[in-house]
Amino acid sequence: MIEELVVLLVIFVLALFVGFEVITKVPPTLHTPLMSGSNAISGIAIIGALIVTGRSDSTIGAIIGFIAVVMAMINVVGGFMVTGRMLSMFKRKPEESD
Repeated sequence: MIEELVVLLVIFVLALFVGFEVITKVPPTLHTPLMSGSNAISGIAIIGALIVTGRSDSTIGAIIGFIAVVMAMINVVGGFMVTGRMLSMFKRKPEESD
């Protein structure tokens, strides 16, 4: 049980470091299009986290799975918000007539 927890925590921490390094290397001009494109990947991560959480036999696994679901949902919602803001920048403003 303890070994399983250590392995899961090591994988989680490594994924955090890799994700942070990948995101910080993206130039700001590419961040918005990549964020909107990553919503599909985050959706897959949500499904995986839900499966892992549902199949967990331990409380620790369920807690870590719940944290993974919450983090992936924050990423999806943030991605949609950024995409909506980006798309609104390209909309034409209605012309006011006198």
